[in-house]
Amino acid sequence: MMIIGEKINGTRKQVAAAIRERDAASIEALAREQVEAGADYLDVNAGTEPDREADDLIWLVQTVQQCVEVPLCLDSPNSATLKRAISAVDQLPMINSISGEQERLEQVLPLVAEQQCPVIVLALDQAGIPQTVDDRLNIIAHLVNATRQAGISDDKLYIDPLIMAVSTSDDAGLIACETIRSIRRQYPLAHITGGLSNMSFGSPVRKYINQAFLVLALEAGMDSAIMDPCSPDMLPLLLAAEVVLGRDRFCNKYNRAFRAGKLG
Repeated sequence: MMIIGEKINGTRKQVAAAIRERDAASIEALAREQVEAGADYLDVNAGTEPDREADDLIWLVQTVQQCVEVPLCLDSPNSATLKRAISAVDQLPMINSISGEQERLEQVLPLVAEQQCPVIVLALDQAGIPQTVDDRLNIIAHLVNATRQAGISDDKLYIDPLIMAVSTSDDAGLIACETIRSIRRQYPLAHITGGLSNMSFGSPVRKYINQAFLVLALEAGMDSAIMDPCSPDMLPLLLAAEVVLGRDRFCNKYNRAFRAGKLG
């Protein structure tokens, strides 16, 4: 399971304040704690106004790179911001993201093709978030065709089935899991990711819903997640689920985590 740490995001009050005040120590602390908890990538999202977003994202990139060595996931809807931020990275980044929205696809896809970097692929288009599995798969098929034509191999794709809140739709979990299962069948070389905690948005005691969905999504074929790696409940559950699903040869990762004191 590849973990993309989600905490350096300017929509969070703490991060927004750190960006505004250029508080490098706060950002460095968030970066270190996520990497120490097991993050493979760190998502960096300035989330600020368009006229300052590029400068803010570059500052985040430079600040994070001073203290950790994991690659970054550059998160912005603005292709110009992404292009500037790529020039500041030390390692090949992931791009978050492309979608079926034509303008976004036309602007960001050439950048991904030029860099040959991993990219998150969102199952939505200009009509918004599809309500059915088939509609999501149709958008994904269009996007995979576009990435292939651009010379991007399937193994660089991190397809996001769009994880929605069960508080607003009773079948959100079923739709997400069936979409994951279908993506895994149709595109075996692609990765599947998504915002894990979206499922519990608006619900009380969210951790139980997140835990249940994590196990079901892993069984369906999800192999990556945008999540808080520092959550004390999620890592042990993730490692145990991978053991049960036969994805941890000889329980090596589970045993290493136990010896490192990460399992309680």
